[in-house]
Amino acid sequence: MNFRRGNRNEEPEINMIPLIDVVLVIIIFLMLTTTFSKVSGLEINLPTAASEGEEAVSEEIVVAVTAAGEVLVNRQPVAERSIEAIAAALGKAAPGESVQPPVVVINADAKATHQSVVDVMQAAQRAGLPHITFATQAPAQ
Repeated sequence: MNFRRGNRNEEPEINMIPLIDVVLVIIIFLMLTTTFSKVSGLEINLPTAASEGEEAVSEEIVVAVTAAGEVLVNRQPVAERSIEAIAAALGKAAPGESVQPPVVVINADAKATHQSVVDVMQAAQRAGLPHITFATQAPAQ
């Protein structure tokens, strides 16, 4: 007795609609739960070392940061340690009209706090001095 009439040649099939629904729900869930964060930072343009031709010599503003956190701009101490005071001192040290903006050279003591160096970098950015570099010394042998 064969109770299944007409089902002999039917092939099994997979219904794709529930699978598509589940995938779309997962995509929507991922899109809603993803967070995008913008990391704020300082843009530092360092001068390149390779040069073939003659470049215009830009002036330097030497900023020294001592281990105690004191800031000296061109060997002149800055009265306050605030970013605004350092930016004002950098603005005074920058030449008025020049072809290239001066390069800020930061001489930081090895034991100076990281925050004091970042304050100098922010002050240079506020003073409109985009070119910053760091001075180092070779290790003693």
